[in-house]
Amino acid sequence: MNIHLYFDMAAWLCAWLVARFISRQGTLQSRPRTPLADPGYFILLGLGAVAGALLAGSLNMRLGGMWHVGHSIAGAVAGGILGVETYKSVKGIRGSTGAQFVAPLAAGIAVGRLGCFFAGLPDYTYGTATNLPWGVDFGDGVRRHPVQLYESAAMLLFLLLYCYNIGRGSELFRKQGFYIFVGYYAVQRFTWEFLKPYPPIVGPLNLFHLLCIVLIAYSLLMMRQNHEFRAAIPKL
Repeated sequence: MNIHLYFDMAAWLCAWLVARFISRQGTLQSRPRTPLADPGYFILLGLGAVAGALLAGSLNMRLGGMWHVGHSIAGAVAGGILGVETYKSVKGIRGSTGAQFVAPLAAGIAVGRLGCFFAGLPDYTYGTATNLPWGVDFGDGVRRHPVQLYESAAMLLFLLLYCYNIGRGSELFRKQGFYIFVGYYAVQRFTWEFLKPYPPIVGPLNLFHLLCIVLIAYSLLMMRQNHEFRAAIPKL
């Protein structure tokens, strides 16, 4: 599993580089928050993300019959959101505060999923069996959907789309970018979950299907509540 660790480190580095690039371009038109300037924000963000990642990942492993500690990107996103929204509610902060995280998250997920792919079967992120020509045998003689690569490509596409729209001054992406990211991530993740062998909980839906539904609802609700949303749409 060391290869996964290496790609995780690469994902963090890539996210940091992308964050630096976006910050230097000045396209977000807002000063990014920092841990020194707003420690409470980042403490709850970190605690929420770690707790969500471990809880969702480990629960999914348990549902699959494995007593291992796991971690999940979807869980980290959901937990981080819960932590930040709690902080915003206490402090009376309105509007989106996640713009600075959009591009780094998209880049980090795109790179991190490559680690899931190369980690193979032990990572428990592989797809179901397929006869498609691009199916991948991870060593057990079964050709499977490379769902890790599907998600990596989907998030890379979002990163390019986001950077393009930010670069051309889109008010929608500048002000609602985080909520768009959450919705996009949840929709693409929801889709790939049908190609994974995770046990269903409600009908054909597994744990991450349900988590993605919550994230999609959050995205739509937050954009609908924001009074700047309709005004920004014509400038997309």
